[in-house]
Amino acid sequence: MASIENAEYHGETEGGQPMLPYKSSSPEPLSSMLEDTLSDDSLPYFKRLRSATWIELNILFRLAAPAVVVYLLNNVTSMSTQIMCGHLGNLELAAASLGNNGIQIFAYGLMLGMGSAVETLCGQAYGAHKYEMLGIYVQRSTILLMATGIPLTVIYVFCKQLLLLLGESESIASSAALFVYGLIPQIFAYAANFPIQKFLQAQSIVFPSAYISAATFTMHLLLSWVAIFKLGWGLLGAALVLSFSWWVIVVAQFVYILVSKKCKRTWQGFSLQAFSGLWEFLKLSISSAVMLCLETWYYQILVLIAGLLKNAEIVLDALSICMTIWGWVYMIAVGFNAAASVRVSNELGAGHPKSASFAVVVVTLSSLFIALIFAILVLVLRHVISYAFTSGSTVADAVSELAPYLAISILLSGVQPVLSGVAVGCGWQTFVAYVNVGCYYFIGIPLGCVLGFKFDLGAKGIWSGMLGGTVVQTLILLYVTFRTDWVQEVHDIPFFVTF
Repeated sequence: MASIENAEYHGETEGGQPMLPYKSSSPEPLSSMLEDTLSDDSLPYFKRLRSATWIELNILFRLAAPAVVVYLLNNVTSMSTQIMCGHLGNLELAAASLGNNGIQIFAYGLMLGMGSAVETLCGQAYGAHKYEMLGIYVQRSTILLMATGIPLTVIYVFCKQLLLLLGESESIASSAALFVYGLIPQIFAYAANFPIQKFLQAQSIVFPSAYISAATFTMHLLLSWVAIFKLGWGLLGAALVLSFSWWVIVVAQFVYILVSKKCKRTWQGFSLQAFSGLWEFLKLSISSAVMLCLETWYYQILVLIAGLLKNAEIVLDALSICMTIWGWVYMIAVGFNAAASVRVSNELGAGHPKSASFAVVVVTLSSLFIALIFAILVLVLRHVISYAFTSGSTVADAVSELAPYLAISILLSGVQPVLSGVAVGCGWQTFVAYVNVGCYYFIGIPLGCVLGFKFDLGAKGIWSGMLGGTVVQTLILLYVTFRTDWVQEVHDIPFFVTF
């Protein structure tokens, strides 16, 4: 891989597009070109801007496109299980939705959040050419996440009692618990997957994960169909197949790391050094977890609160369909989140403040544009979109009423996750965690409960209040991000090479 220092800028074509380095398939020389272009005062401003935009889009979509595929396919894998369970009946749909979106998402958020510490450290270390530390970081993170999986298992085992305590009905709680029991192996798959995934992303290695996810999804559909409809294993069988599919992804990605020449510098085998510095690593992991957990759990709490409303089964079905669609589109934003984190952390590690700042603008606008397209599609298809999940007309009408709220949520998800990715790349997790607590849990959820129950607006009231919290949080992150002194950020980078 070419080094940043040796990359050369090759000028522009006659059409004004920048010429790429000879035989370069790595973002590193393009990154150096970007900083050179943005710093070249001899070029007219708009010509410099046009060239820089072309370079950044080239880097961004090389990262974001396969990352979107990975997160999208992983989400669709879970969603396909939910859809198949939905065709067994409304109770099964409500149970799978509550188990998947109400219980399992807590583990997902915690593991993804803690794993994001790897994203900060590996991204900055890779940009600074501290390659040997990436393998150490991924091992430390895996150790901590596996340990975290033990108390999470206890929560899964007693999930029925927890759901009953939250006011869910006996039938829904019992069925959801059966589904959740089958997801216990998935906890530890998460613990291994997220550090590996962030390790690869920090090096801009994203296509192999996309291929693995695509192959696993195909296998998962076949196994789920056999388990649910042919063998009659029901909710438990569906969940066990889902857990197995996640472990297939983990094993395949780790095998790739072992055999790939691209990981030769960054993976040098297991090391006892992974057990040192765990306390310092844990502190950053906790900050990352608090930040991302609060985001991941936020809208899932909407599903739990809605279970307390009148006609809970219909409300849960409609909301779960909307949340599944939102989650599917949100995975696209998460792909841009990953790209933003990699771009910012790599550029800061390489000492490129202008490139880091410019990357933030391009990735935010790109993600927002795509989110706008999907928000419009939801509004256009609001009367028919639910029939992919269930054939009930009552649920379809309820989904149609919630479509405007879903569209607004999708639009906000085009910006908010990207800004969170920027925060991870910079190491701002602790600050954003405080912002999330204030906006989500002191504004959004209380306001939603007041509108939903006190003013009897039901699901629409709960969702409206929670949207208010998201808007406030997004505005704060926008202000902080675009007021950042990127030169100072480069100077303040904490290289944790002494861990």
